[in-house]
Amino acid sequence: MEPRPEVRFLDRTTPPHIVTLVLLSGLSALAMNIFLPSLPKMAQWFETEYRLMQLSVALYLAVNAALQIVIGPIADMLGRRPVLIGGMALFCLATLGCLLAPNVETFLFFRMMQAVITVGMVLTRAVVRDMVPQDQAASMIGYVTMGMAVVPMIGPAIGGVLDEIFGWQANFWMLLVLGLATLWLAWSDLGETGRKSGLSLGRQFLEYPELLAAPRFWGYALACAFSSGAFFSYLGGAPFVGTEVFGLDASELGFYFGAPAVGYFLGNYISGRFSARHGVNRMVLWGSLINAAGIALSLVVFAAGFGTALTFFGFMTLVGLGNGMTIPNATAGMLSVRPHLAGTASGLGGAIMIGGGAALSALAGTLLQPGTGAWPLLWLMQATAIGAICAICFVIWRARQLRGLDAA
Repeated sequence: MEPRPEVRFLDRTTPPHIVTLVLLSGLSALAMNIFLPSLPKMAQWFETEYRLMQLSVALYLAVNAALQIVIGPIADMLGRRPVLIGGMALFCLATLGCLLAPNVETFLFFRMMQAVITVGMVLTRAVVRDMVPQDQAASMIGYVTMGMAVVPMIGPAIGGVLDEIFGWQANFWMLLVLGLATLWLAWSDLGETGRKSGLSLGRQFLEYPELLAAPRFWGYALACAFSSGAFFSYLGGAPFVGTEVFGLDASELGFYFGAPAVGYFLGNYISGRFSARHGVNRMVLWGSLINAAGIALSLVVFAAGFGTALTFFGFMTLVGLGNGMTIPNATAGMLSVRPHLAGTASGLGGAIMIGGGAALSALAGTLLQPGTGAWPLLWLMQATAIGAICAICFVIWRARQLRGLDAA
């Protein structure tokens, strides 16, 4: 096993400290959801309809997915450090624009610009893969993404408190302060880890076919996308199930809703502890099986007539646990298929995951209607979970095939 490169905190001549990577990825997650409790007040402030204000989420996700495709090649061309620092600086400017926006159209423009913070999500994974081999990368990515598990749990709660005390703008002032602090941290600590490709951006994009032609890349990417697809389906359908099927009020739903995040945090911890020992393929397979088992148990309990809010949301903890084991390891595998294209692979894989997740979230909302109960959501989640198992089984089969060819 190769030793990790020397890391000195706040020394930009060495690779970044893991704390810096955790904060960069955590801010990316916080920017996505901290202001959600403020949407009704923001609609009143800008004198617009709530559905138009909701575009601040949909447009953000759309731009986020699109940016992930281009950020990777740009970082492979220019290096990780300038792209991360530049993205952070643009995020701070966009956040200031959101605060000063005189109307909803201007706000939505700057809100879309805020999606550039996805550099933190995409490139922290690439930085980890630059620093260490595949199995160690899965371990480090597990620890890095633990912050992304905690933030979705506490972000809206913090945002709601800030809104009640100071108004909706307080959420964006907090993002600005955190953005500036993280920008300083990245400037001071983030040493360059990538080797510049020396290719123009056009030539860099021409490298995509090499990645797209790699069957193992697709296996890992689809394992990641299908596994997380179960969680995205949950995001789109669980509010309906909680309120319409189980009659939960807003505070009760908020309490139950974070169940997968608890499991995800634990799954990331398990990835951090055991990926280097057991290898990414085995960890992805175990995670995918746990994910599918949680949903299958919920289906069985509902079929037996014992489905309650406690069982429905309780089994979702297993979905989070499975995702916490699958996503870091599948990501590390995805980035290791073509190590010289780690940034490109991280961006493309992230776009597949976010784009597919957004579609599944919308599909879950469409399938759930009065009288359907939780069944459409559970079956959709089960289908995606099985897809993840099939994808990683293909990767394992492909790896054995390649080993056989090498032996021959």
